[in-house]
Amino acid sequence: MKRGLLLIDIQNAFLNPWWGERNNPEAEQNAIKLLKNWREKGWPVLHVQHTSENPESLFYKNGPGHSFKEGFEPIAGEPVFQKSVNSAFIGTNLKEHLDANGLQSLVIAGLTTPHCVSTSTRMAGNYGYDVYLVEDATAAFELKGIDGKVMDPQTLHDTELAILNGEFAKVRSTQEILNIR
Repeated sequence: MKRGLLLIDIQNAFLNPWWGERNNPEAEQNAIKLLKNWREKGWPVLHVQHTSENPESLFYKNGPGHSFKEGFEPIAGEPVFQKSVNSAFIGTNLKEHLDANGLQSLVIAGLTTPHCVSTSTRMAGNYGYDVYLVEDATAAFELKGIDGKVMDPQTLHDTELAILNGEFAKVRSTQEILNIR
């Protein structure tokens, strides 16, 4: 089965302290391991980039946050799908690209677990792709609940992974993914 690596929103915008506390500081290191492995094997790598037209946004298309984090810059032949909403499938030709290239399986890593990673994982699963979500190559930031209490990022991350696992994706570690042939 042809499997692609889908890297979601690994961008400088997430370096901004505005986001607050974050879990899994090793997420990018693990995603780099996956990226290097995919490139060494010549397997398909796909990049998703959140893009905003709003100059006030951390993801503003002409701002410093829009750029990919160091080490995650696409190389020749690796497509970039720019989106303006949480799903990598809405407003892009990602699905058409996957289908045209015979990609039936996706390994997903990136930022953030309860937002763009979750939304894209759900849609990929609903479209019928064989989806693997890499739990230690994703991360979450704290969020304020509707009651005003701050929810810690690890709980948000773990909850989202539990919701996605088995229904929309197979949640696996970086090492487990690297061991898949």
